[in-house]
Amino acid sequence: MKRTIFSSILMISFLVSCSTVPLTGRRQLSLIPDSQINALSFQNYQQVLQESQVVTGTEDARLVKSVGEKIAYSVEKYMAEKGLSKEIEGFKWEFNLIQEDIVNAWCMPGGKVAFYTGIMPICQNEEGVAVVMSHEIAHAVAEHGSERMSQQLAAQMGGSALSVALQNKPAATRQLANTAFGLGSQYGVLMPFGRTQESEADELGLYFMAMAGYNPEAAVPFWQRMAKQGGGQRPPEFLSTHPAPETRIRDIQQTIPKTQKYQGKYVK
Repeated sequence: MKRTIFSSILMISFLVSCSTVPLTGRRQLSLIPDSQINALSFQNYQQVLQESQVVTGTEDARLVKSVGEKIAYSVEKYMAEKGLSKEIEGFKWEFNLIQEDIVNAWCMPGGKVAFYTGIMPICQNEEGVAVVMSHEIAHAVAEHGSERMSQQLAAQMGGSALSVALQNKPAATRQLANTAFGLGSQYGVLMPFGRTQESEADELGLYFMAMAGYNPEAAVPFWQRMAKQGGGQRPPEFLSTHPAPETRIRDIQQTIPKTQKYQGKYVK
């Protein structure tokens, strides 16, 4: 009975607190104002930088920043043209490379991006960095962190407002935020988004790559290289929150033709 009531509450919350993801049109739960989720994100991002060894002055560090700025510019131009600038109004783009032998990268709400040096050899070149960068930026533009935070607040804190949750349970709420933003209990440990969000970020990322003048076809060899990192010990797709590599690559190949109309339209 309690579960039925709770499910009903979640359904009502979803119906009255929805937003729409740009380009894909998917409806998502959105219980948290952008200003609040971005403020929390910016605080957590600064904490990550303070506790990490940020790389500056190297070719890889410059590449991460350059690619990030190009894709961010294209996203802003596209959103402005479509009358959607309000969706990224509070973004404060930042792109940093962190010295850590971890195959990982992420983007917190509000455009706060981090790459780890361990992923750079897999990227191999500028287009490889663009594949990762556009995918991570897509998570932020699609508000996946806010969506997951909303789901967790509803499930674990009875739908409390973020400000109330931070006041009453600050440590627990910040841990929820780290998980929602894609970070584990230790920075650098990736907590994957759900399959729907990952697939959506793949699709949006390809559009963003094309807008910035990059070749979306570079995503196929990149994800093939990523698949080899897992060796033969990955779980079946239905047990994983990430799409199986074969599924991901197939979906990417099917999406690539759709990117042609965006190719080079918003180059910096």
